[in-house]
Amino acid sequence: MKYVFDERQKRHDPKHFFANGTPLPNPEQPERVTLLLKGAKAAGGEPVQTVDHGLAPIAAIHSAEYITFLQNIHERWQRIEGASDEVIPNIHPATRNANYPKSAVGQAGYHQADTACPISSGTWEAAYWSAQTALTGAELILEGEKAAYALCRPPGHHAFADMAGGFCFFNNSAIAVEQLLKSGRKPAILDVDVHHGNGTQGIFYERKDVLTLSIHADPDRFYPFFWGNAQERGEGEGQGYNLNLPLPRGTGDDAYLVALEKALERINSFGADVLVVALGLDPYEKDPLKGFSITTPGFTRIAKAINTLGIPILLVQEGGYLCEELSDNLTSFLLGFETTGL
Repeated sequence: MKYVFDERQKRHDPKHFFANGTPLPNPEQPERVTLLLKGAKAAGGEPVQTVDHGLAPIAAIHSAEYITFLQNIHERWQRIEGASDEVIPNIHPATRNANYPKSAVGQAGYHQADTACPISSGTWEAAYWSAQTALTGAELILEGEKAAYALCRPPGHHAFADMAGGFCFFNNSAIAVEQLLKSGRKPAILDVDVHHGNGTQGIFYERKDVLTLSIHADPDRFYPFFWGNAQERGEGEGQGYNLNLPLPRGTGDDAYLVALEKALERINSFGADVLVVALGLDPYEKDPLKGFSITTPGFTRIAKAINTLGIPILLVQEGGYLCEELSDNLTSFLLGFETTGL
């Protein structure tokens, strides 16, 4: 399988995030890239250099206002007397149709959903090349590859059209899907990260041209808390084109595969001719964010099941945080495709 990566994604180097009111070391570290590359190489992957597709495909998903914010906010933040090194909001609007403030502090609150998406000097560049990596992966699929892996970092599935959140800035999977859609394909997005893909859902929630599905830990007591319930099926033209499959904390391989089968049935019913998998490796039983109990061999089983769809598949990296087995888990997943003919 070909895999895509750009070294500039390492330039986002967040130091902190807040959890339960406490500043903690940020788990979305550049070291993730080293481990994921090791896993891709161990699976026999063939490296492909990221191609720059420009801002237009990103702007097809994200507002110009938000893109301008991400480009400039760190420099503006540093002009505030006593400001932190990283942009972390301390206020959020009660409603998002309220006043759009001129101040850096106000705009940070408007465009950053939580305190887990700090913006530093290298964030814009890393997020830009992460999106370009997903776009390059989509181009590989359009050129005839049956499967490809886009090592996108920072991840993307918590990013809305004009709002960052949960370590995410640009929604890489959504950007790739829009590119596939414009090329005449009928895409679906299957999110297998342990956290609900709330940004992806929000982007496509009123659309019927993209089917969105997410298998994740029940949000009643797990991030992102306010999205991801089973009754969220889409709105307007999009009603019936979103499927959430929340599962109990601690869910293991067998129960997960039962839910996955329901997702695959829906993808078949939609008639998708290409699939983007938002690939979170954080369902792993020893992942530091502790949601599910998927084993390393379980990732192979998940990949084999997805591959039974028989359509081209783009894997876009989402979560999966620093633990000894991160490389092995990616290798396990990728080999699940190799052993079934791709």
